[in-house]
Amino acid sequence: MRIDFEYGTGVMGAELPDELTDVFIPGKTVPDPPYIPEDLVEEKTRESVRNPIGMEPLSRLAHKGSKVTIVIPDIVKGGTQPTSHRKVSIKVILEELYAAGVEKKDILLIFSNGLHPRTNVSEMKAILGPELFGEFHGSGQIISHDSEDYEHLVDLGCTARGDRVIMNKYVHDSDIAILIGHTQGNPYGGYSGAYKHCATGITHWRSIATHHVPEVMHRKDFVPVSGTSLMRSKFDEIGMYMEECMGSKFFCCDAVLDTCSRQIEINSGYAKEMQALSWITADKRTYVHWADKKYDIMVFGMPQDFHYGNGMGTNPIQMMQALSAQVIRHKRVMSERCVIICSSICNGYFHDERWPYLRELYDMFQHDYNQILPDMNRYGEYFATNEEYIRRYRFAGAFHPFHGFSMMSCGHIAEMNTAAIYIVGAQEPGIARGMGLKTRASFEEALKDAMKKYTGDRPNILALPMTFKLGAVHLCMKE
Repeated sequence: MRIDFEYGTGVMGAELPDELTDVFIPGKTVPDPPYIPEDLVEEKTRESVRNPIGMEPLSRLAHKGSKVTIVIPDIVKGGTQPTSHRKVSIKVILEELYAAGVEKKDILLIFSNGLHPRTNVSEMKAILGPELFGEFHGSGQIISHDSEDYEHLVDLGCTARGDRVIMNKYVHDSDIAILIGHTQGNPYGGYSGAYKHCATGITHWRSIATHHVPEVMHRKDFVPVSGTSLMRSKFDEIGMYMEECMGSKFFCCDAVLDTCSRQIEINSGYAKEMQALSWITADKRTYVHWADKKYDIMVFGMPQDFHYGNGMGTNPIQMMQALSAQVIRHKRVMSERCVIICSSICNGYFHDERWPYLRELYDMFQHDYNQILPDMNRYGEYFATNEEYIRRYRFAGAFHPFHGFSMMSCGHIAEMNTAAIYIVGAQEPGIARGMGLKTRASFEEALKDAMKKYTGDRPNILALPMTFKLGAVHLCMKE
């Protein structure tokens, strides 16, 4: 069979043997649970906000004089369509706050970008919509979290486990802190939203360095993705510790999203209780019990632009993270010596404006005497405190320099859990080889080599077209 896989800004075709190949497309091979019709989204959101789980509604929590922060995911999480959860939920929440007597001047919208680039004006407008943006931006009531703005951070000390917690001061000091998030499958801790949202989105790199590091990400409980991993536990502990220090609970409003980012279910309230209920519904979409055999070869394509933006499919550090994410999600259906074959133009485009430090990090890796990705973590402090890289994060639209170390830590997982990884179609194959990857000109050449060296001539092949373009699932064996 011929299948087209993502490749740069286009596709690359592959001829795969019909009798050996199964194809899985998220949301199509196994349909998602029914989503809420667009004309009912606002009504269902309002119903959720007015009936929160495990805490009082905003109508009782809020009053005239209440200082309110509304924390919103950044552009990396998508959500720019007219009926996106963010647009609808903010509108509904504002109505509830105003009805309770809260004044507009006492409300602050904060983009929870964490170590991602600080949200720019065009992104704010795309996420919020022109009406909401216009209402709050002119008065300076829309900001982006700055993990290096020490005047607006507060050091809360450490959790019982010893994890450092430094969080956004605006959120800490508010009377009501509202988290708007999405419950979607995520290789880091099972699901996004709720406590993961605040533990990563409104903190400092030293807080993130307590969980996005090798000693957490390379544990057995991290792969395959799990809602009970140490990382997940840390997210929840950090979030609850924030609440303890604030003296109040976060008011969460999370939507379980389908493959196309449409709302399946909306839950509001106390994160500790609410997120567990969201996961029950999200499990039906995310943990897909489909496979009746394990696969020896996994085939997919990597576009140039996805998730973290333009260049992710060409930048070798980001490529490794993307490869590993597929392993974390699909480990349950991979054989012990599974081989990955992935297309990428891999042309040396690092997107230096967005990731100014990754070229230096890549070059250091080429000369590192210990030679495996986790060893690079010892340079984390050096990069994270580099004044020029921090300046670019704060003022020039770059990722924070420590962000690369979570990518490096994650990137090693692909190497740990596969027999070999082939990059096909690399325009600069030496860059891929510099990450320990094999290179071939085509899918067919890579498949022939993999069958000769690793799998034999009758491998079970899993083809994953559109895997980086649609909402990801975690494939499982049939129950």
